[in-house]
Amino acid sequence: MNRIQTDQAPQAIGPYSQAMRAGNVVYTSGQIPLTPTGEPVDGGVEAQTRQVFQNLKAVLEAAGSDLNHVVKTTVFLTDMENFQKVNEIYASYFTEHHPARSCIEVSRLPKDVLVKMEAVALIE
Repeated sequence: MNRIQTDQAPQAIGPYSQAMRAGNVVYTSGQIPLTPTGEPVDGGVEAQTRQVFQNLKAVLEAAGSDLNHVVKTTVFLTDMENFQKVNEIYASYFTEHHPARSCIEVSRLPKDVLVKMEAVALIE
């Protein structure tokens, strides 16, 4: 196993890695809408979702993968009323390739953000 680390995404805020590579599979930790310097993103769920994708892309690239190789995502929302907005943005990142996905409403996320996403991707 190899630990994945990039300064193009926020650093882990606990005892975990941004991602782990096991063979040709990368498992990302949940990405929240922080800038690479660790600042929270304002602007509602739309801006937060876009930042989550930027972070996810950076971690996947550091692992030698990309969004086109994602096989599964898990999305965490603090309010399922935001599902449609998040889904529209999600669809703009996965235009031809549609990974398996779970979407879960949770009572609270770290730093009181509105959205968090993790992914499993292949490395070719």
